[in-house]
Amino acid sequence: MASPILPGTGLGSGIDTGAIVKALVNADKAAKQGQIDRGTATNTASISGIGTLKSLLATFQTALKDLGSATNPQFAGFAASSSDAKVLGATANNSAVSGNYKVAITQIATSSKVASAAFAGGATSTIATGGTLTISQGGKNYSVVVPDGSTLQQVRDSINSKFAVDGLSANIISDEFGARLVLGSSVTGAGSEISASGVAGLTMNGAAKITTPPTATSSGALGDLPVDAVYSIDGFPRTSKSNTVADVSGLSLSLVAIGSATVSVTGNNDGLKASIQKFVDAYNAVANAVTSLTKPSLDDDGKPTIPAALTGDPLPRSLLAAIRGPLSQTGAGDKLTVLSQLGITTDQKTGALNFDSVKFTAAMNDKKLGGEVQTLFTGTNGLIERMNNVIKPYTDTGGILDTRTTNLNVTKNRLSKDQEALDRRIETLTAVLTKKYNDMDTLVGKLKATGDNITSIFAAMNAQQKG
Repeated sequence: MASPILPGTGLGSGIDTGAIVKALVNADKAAKQGQIDRGTATNTASISGIGTLKSLLATFQTALKDLGSATNPQFAGFAASSSDAKVLGATANNSAVSGNYKVAITQIATSSKVASAAFAGGATSTIATGGTLTISQGGKNYSVVVPDGSTLQQVRDSINSKFAVDGLSANIISDEFGARLVLGSSVTGAGSEISASGVAGLTMNGAAKITTPPTATSSGALGDLPVDAVYSIDGFPRTSKSNTVADVSGLSLSLVAIGSATVSVTGNNDGLKASIQKFVDAYNAVANAVTSLTKPSLDDDGKPTIPAALTGDPLPRSLLAAIRGPLSQTGAGDKLTVLSQLGITTDQKTGALNFDSVKFTAAMNDKKLGGEVQTLFTGTNGLIERMNNVIKPYTDTGGILDTRTTNLNVTKNRLSKDQEALDRRIETLTAVLTKKYNDMDTLVGKLKATGDNITSIFAAMNAQQKG
């Protein structure tokens, strides 16, 4: 803001009118400016602090999501390993039993693949007379409308866009006779043959192998017909329509190739310990940050000096109380129901979690609680779910933190407008006072000039009388 205050000493009075105006303006401005400055500093710190809380909780939720993953379980009580990963993969759930299991695979489950007759014009060949193409597999029918004049490419794309979620796929291959539509499936096992009917040129019978060598009109199954997987566990024969076999004595097996491998199942103490430590570390990151955001700096005598970003703000404390709640609630396990049984306790001074590895090892080895850790953390209404439930009101769009940020931004805008209003008032006050003191200085100058003139007249008169 440009100041109209005239610097320097008044020409008429000899008084520093600029300094007087500045002092009066500053005195008038000080109280309101101090109020705005303090409000702005507090508001800016609060916006930064709430932003930090948002970031911390987002990171915490990501950690909880990873720990609670259903596809990659982090709290499995047992670990399974295969002696030959090229033949067999294995994972264990909490109903597994420690030991070694010999698995022999004599046949891998296969899927169906069928090809149509050849279209001499290639992939852009048109189907003169369309209709409804019905694809059949395992007692299920999938229908796709083929308009007259559709190209082979368009039929392929329609099938893929409509039935990819069902495991069906369409492709085009070319040979010396032209282009053929090829249908495949992720479904395996005997009885999963694919057939297609309803549109001339696209009829395919998955139960009959295509002739060898193929001709332009040949259609049917490519390669052998689909079969079930055949394997044995410790000599007991089993079959499966899929190469992924779930829950076999607490094991999930991935049949990769014909051959034999030994599956070893052991307690997953190291894995459980690592996952629990991840949870403790993620929780402590939030708890310690809340403390740092609310605890002011102390001087050498232990007295508060500089306040933290959210010192005196009840929101961080309410958040900390909310995430502490699930820690003390009883879980749904049988023998394992509370975190303290695993050596996890709360530090009463800091609010952070402590993890006693000695007590954890005893719980795993002596009390055999490993099979229940997953239930405690990721079971129905487990700790991960309960923790997410108390965090969501803070992090959801339009939730507690969003609302608080909106309110802080409203305050920020109000303070900015208050500053603009104060600047305008001070500018006006400065102009008014400057004019008054300039007018006074001019008047004093005139009076001084008049006085000087009168003095000179009397001096002249005195000189004449003496002469």
